[in-house]
Amino acid sequence: MPRGNVLLLVSGGIAAYKACYLTRLLRQAGFAVKVAMTDAAQRFVTPMTFQVLSEHPVASDLWGEGQSRALDHVEYARWAQVAVIAPATANLLAKLAHGIADDICSTLLLAHPGPVIAAPAMNDNMWEHPATQANLAVLRQRGVEIIEPGEGWLACGVESKGRLAEPEQVLAAVERRLAAAATGPDPVRRFWTGRRVTVTAGPTCEAIDAIRYLGNRSTGVMGAALAQQLVALGARVNLIAGPGSAPPPAGLAALERVTSAAEMAAAVSAALDRGCDWLFMAAAVADYTPRRPLTGKLKKETQGDTWTLELVRTPDILCDVVAPRRDGLTVVGFALETDDLLANATAKLAAKKLDWIVANDPTAVGAGFGARPHSVHLLGPAGEIWHNPQPLPKLELAAELLARLAAVSASFGDLA
Repeated sequence: MPRGNVLLLVSGGIAAYKACYLTRLLRQAGFAVKVAMTDAAQRFVTPMTFQVLSEHPVASDLWGEGQSRALDHVEYARWAQVAVIAPATANLLAKLAHGIADDICSTLLLAHPGPVIAAPAMNDNMWEHPATQANLAVLRQRGVEIIEPGEGWLACGVESKGRLAEPEQVLAAVERRLAAAATGPDPVRRFWTGRRVTVTAGPTCEAIDAIRYLGNRSTGVMGAALAQQLVALGARVNLIAGPGSAPPPAGLAALERVTSAAEMAAAVSAALDRGCDWLFMAAAVADYTPRRPLTGKLKKETQGDTWTLELVRTPDILCDVVAPRRDGLTVVGFALETDDLLANATAKLAAKKLDWIVANDPTAVGAGFGARPHSVHLLGPAGEIWHNPQPLPKLELAAELLARLAAVSASFGDLA
């Protein structure tokens, strides 16, 4: 018995060869797979390749020629529990956004009533074009999951964003989507589905010179775990990640990489301007930055035996950027403390006018940075809401925090 029925739609691009590997991965994972191909895709890979890998005839045209039958565009669409477009060209995304059905793949997508996952791959200029970005916004609003393309060498000979996401990422999205469909819409999922959520993660690095910087030991694992669980719950997640942060999850609505506290503040400000329902400030943002960073390398021979570095305060993102735009926004802060954990976290909750705060001590027994299990306290205006004395892996910890926040928000009438 297969784990689920997956319709893989392959459109024309050099990345079509990766769809062969994706087909194999899906089959090895226990899914039944049927494939449809545009005419352009068949110029890169033959339908016979996918027939062998999927063990099903390939839908390749609307007219019942080749491997196709005349009604494959209806039967394949009804059969599938999830449709996956990989690679998704700008052309096919535009057709889907505007309801055009003039070939086998676009017609299948219009006839498919279930969820759709799209993994775009194209030239970087095509990806950044306002028309493509507008089409993506329309599709996200309709619930299409977009797996952002990666960065690297493109077929046109430039190194930029536009590479098809790795097949393993697409497989993970399929598994997540079908698992969610099997379990049904629980109250936590109902709460988070469709909400626009921004998550900050990782450290910031403040330049001393062209080589050195001031930083901290944050790894971004907690922020990435929150983003991953939010995506799995159906939220539209914008992840703002500092340098060296944990790998981002698949399925993000947006990913922005930043380096300094000033860049983090600007990214959060832009996210709020675009519209945001919840903000999780999980990043460890530097409080100070060098007043005069050098453009070259500072030589120790010019400094002598001691060195005084003048620092200035960085923007206070919660006070300077978030506080003036709190209408309709729920803010969850994080307090990393090594002394008087609950007292200091409670003071920060009040001073920053947060809705909730997650307090943690990474130096405590059974806690730590990175992927190590961790214990936290979730606090609100009325005091402690939840605490896990037994450390949990960060992914499980993120799931618990989101469940508790959904429950307490629902009790205050925030659950639609």
